[in-house]
Amino acid sequence: MDGGVGLLNYGIFLATLIGIYGIVTLGLNVQWGYTGMFNLGIGAFFAVGAYITAIATSDPSPSHLGGFGLPTVAGVILAMIGTGLLGLAICLVTITLRTDYLAIATIGIAEIVRLGLKNEGWLTAGVRGIAGIPRPVEGLVPGFDALTYLGVVLAALLLVYLAIERLYRAPWGRVLRAIRENELAAQAAGKNVVQFRIEAFVIGSMAMGLGGALYAHFVTFISPEAFRSEFATFLVWVMLIAGGSGNNRGAVVGAVLIWVIWSGTELITGRLPEDWVTRAGALRVLMIGVLLQVILLTRRQGVLPERPPRPIDE
Repeated sequence: MDGGVGLLNYGIFLATLIGIYGIVTLGLNVQWGYTGMFNLGIGAFFAVGAYITAIATSDPSPSHLGGFGLPTVAGVILAMIGTGLLGLAICLVTITLRTDYLAIATIGIAEIVRLGLKNEGWLTAGVRGIAGIPRPVEGLVPGFDALTYLGVVLAALLLVYLAIERLYRAPWGRVLRAIRENELAAQAAGKNVVQFRIEAFVIGSMAMGLGGALYAHFVTFISPEAFRSEFATFLVWVMLIAGGSGNNRGAVVGAVLIWVIWSGTELITGRLPEDWVTRAGALRVLMIGVLLQVILLTRRQGVLPERPPRPIDE
């Protein structure tokens, strides 16, 4: 009986994280899958979203800024607005950069954010992190807090998916794909390429901020270590590539597949000899890296490749 309950709780925990990463992957799909913008600073938006809602909704504490006691919904909305503004600020500096140059710039920005979260103790409590982040549905259904929060995450995932899918099928999405395939041709057709690129980057950043906010309210404790590049950037890219870049269903499927595999590698490395346990983190990243190479060699377009959508006005 206890084993069955434990397995159910683990399944709920796994599904909740899958839903959160699915939202972040959808945000990356808008930036890369739709527009071809190579963002390697995903962790910055994920972390900023988490910290904004934590500061906005947490109780007063002498160790960090906060104690505003705002409702969770307000904290999540502020997280999306904050990450959207961060994305806009980054765009104003990097919008003219392409592919690898944009990737280098966003890596640098993500590192600046990480170091800021780590060293500005008055704001974020530094390496000690922020604890006591409230869960929005705690006590709503006694004894089923985790399951209720899973429902919240899945509802958010569905809303983000439907919104981004509608944008994909709309004329706005067609312009983004035109920019991705041939920017000069899109510009010659009279499209404001810079404006569309900014809009795509900001929308994708807001989805990443939403994912970070939901993560903070799920784990109820955050620290800079939770947003290391292998968790907040590398895994998200693998999810999108494995699922199918440019395909929203593929982005969600990729989040499911890769997070299940990532969790499975933890079980595998936990059975290794003691001398290897300290290297388990590097081994897990290596396993995912090998899997990514296999995908690129055997199915470069992912599990669900991009297909021309049917316009919503048909």
